[in-house]
Amino acid sequence: MPAAGPVHEFLRALPLVDHHCHGVSTADLPPGRFEPLLTEGGAWPGVSPFDTPVGVAVRRHCAPLLDLPRHAPAADYLARRSDLGPHEVNRRFLTAAHVEALCVDTGYTPHPGTSPAELAGAAGATAHEVVRLERVAEELAARGVTAGAYAAGFRAAAEDAVHRPGVVAVKSVAAYRTGFALDPERPAAAEVTRAAGRWLARGGRLTDPVLVRHLLWTAVDLGLPLQLHTGFGDADLRLHHADPALLTDWLRLTAGTVPVLLLHCWPYHRQAAYLAAVFERVHLDVGLTLHHTGPARARAVLEEALEITPFRKLLYSSDAYGVAEFHHLGALSFRQGLAGMLQARVDADELSLSDALRIAAWTGRDNARRLYGLPENDPARD
Repeated sequence: MPAAGPVHEFLRALPLVDHHCHGVSTADLPPGRFEPLLTEGGAWPGVSPFDTPVGVAVRRHCAPLLDLPRHAPAADYLARRSDLGPHEVNRRFLTAAHVEALCVDTGYTPHPGTSPAELAGAAGATAHEVVRLERVAEELAARGVTAGAYAAGFRAAAEDAVHRPGVVAVKSVAAYRTGFALDPERPAAAEVTRAAGRWLARGGRLTDPVLVRHLLWTAVDLGLPLQLHTGFGDADLRLHHADPALLTDWLRLTAGTVPVLLLHCWPYHRQAAYLAAVFERVHLDVGLTLHHTGPARARAVLEEALEITPFRKLLYSSDAYGVAEFHHLGALSFRQGLAGMLQARVDADELSLSDALRIAAWTGRDNARRLYGLPENDPARD
C-alpha cells in the first residue's frame, strides 16, 4: 500500500524535471541484452542481474506496469516485455515517471536508441540537450585537426555545439578519463599544444590530463551549467579518483563562474554535500543511486545527501540509460524516499508542512528550472 501523508500526496502529483538522463533502447531486448543493462557490472556467468537490489526493485515496482503481479519471476518479466515490444514498454515506463522536462546527455546513447525528442514524446515531456565535451574533442580529432589548431578548434566546436537549439548544459566525464586529482590551474597555450600533439599521434579516447584540464576550463568559458560525473559508475572508473572533494582547489579557482552540477556522487554524497554547502555555485544529485537502491533504501541515501546540503542545491535525476524501467524506478524511488524523509520531519515537528512542500518542489523541479533556465510552465503539462 502506498505511504500516505500530505508530502507523499504532493510528490506523487508533482511533475519532475529529470536534469540528467540518457536515451532508451528502441530494439527488442532479449535476456542476453536486457540483463546486462540492469547493473553497472553487466552480467556474469551463473549470476543473474535480477538477483541484485536493482533487479529485485524492477520485479517489484516495474512488473505491475507490464500487467504482471508484483515480484513476477524474471522469466515471466522478460517474456511479457518481449510480447509488448519496445515502443509500448518505453511508453508505459516513461509516462509513469511523470516528468515535465528531460535534460538528455547525447554523448552516450544506446544503439538503436531514442533521440531526445523521441524520449520526451514517449514521456509527454519536453526535451533539452546536454553536450558531452569529451565527444566534441574526439570528433574534432577524428576530423584531422593539427596540434597547433587544437585549442582554438575545440573552443569553436564546443561553441557550435552549445548553440544548437535546446542545449542547456555541458557535461564532462573527467572522472572516468583521468580522475579529479588534476592540477587545478588553467593550462598554458603551449602546454595544450604539446599535449594535443601527443594525443593526436597516439589516438584513442581523450585521457591526457592537460587536455582534460583544458576541457574543464573551456567549459567555464562557455558559460553554461557544467555537469560532472562523480562517484560510482561502471568498471571503466577508478572510484577513488571520482571523489568530488578532489575538485576543491579547482572549485576555488572557478568560484563565481558557472553552476557546477555534481552527478550521482554515491558513496561520496556527503563530500558533495560539503562542497554544496561551502561553494555558492555547486549543486548535486544522487542520480542512478536511487534506482540501484530502489525505494527500499532511497530515503536513507537522500537523508545522508541532505544532512547539510542547502535545500536549493539538490536536484532530481534518474541517469536512466538503455532501459525505460530506470526512468520509472528512479522517479518512484525519489518520490517515495524524499516524501518519507520530509513527512517524518513534519511529524516530528522538525519542519513545517509548508517548508516540506517547498523543499519537495525545489528538489523535484524548481531547482533545475532555475539553473537551466527552463520555463516556469512547461507546455507539455498545459
